[in-house]
Amino acid sequence: MTQQNGFHLIGISTVTSNLDGKAASDIGALWGRFISENLLEKIPNQTDQDIVCVYTDYETNYTGKYTCILGLKVNSLDTIPEGLTGRSFTGGTFRPFLASGELPQAVVDTWQKIWDQDRSLNRSYTYDYEVYDERSRKGDESEVAIFIATNKH
Repeated sequence: MTQQNGFHLIGISTVTSNLDGKAASDIGALWGRFISENLLEKIPNQTDQDIVCVYTDYETNYTGKYTCILGLKVNSLDTIPEGLTGRSFTGGTFRPFLASGELPQAVVDTWQKIWDQDRSLNRSYTYDYEVYDERSRKGDESEVAIFIATNKH
């Protein structure tokens, strides 16, 4: 377990679920939009260039609807460009995972492992997130950090 600080995020979002491959399609479309609209250049007050994918507003657990926000950490939500979403997330206790290999399959495989051990993780379902930094751009040797929010033990 690790303690993480809270952060502000500006990006684009969609509501989806893991049923019938809906998330893969919806989140893939979100990534396509993020890249095609060149949001790395349009988001103000960035703290760094790491792309963050947050999963929040869980209806129930990983089997229900949730919101996916793809964006960048920022130091202020004072300026949110039209069409984008700004959200604040509080700090908390997280269980880190590392997806390793060709993307996006490595991330998909790691999430499957997370779901398989859902009960033992004591998940809080506040928000979970992935960090796509320079390690995520290395072909079949890519790495993505995934942080799962947990209840304190």
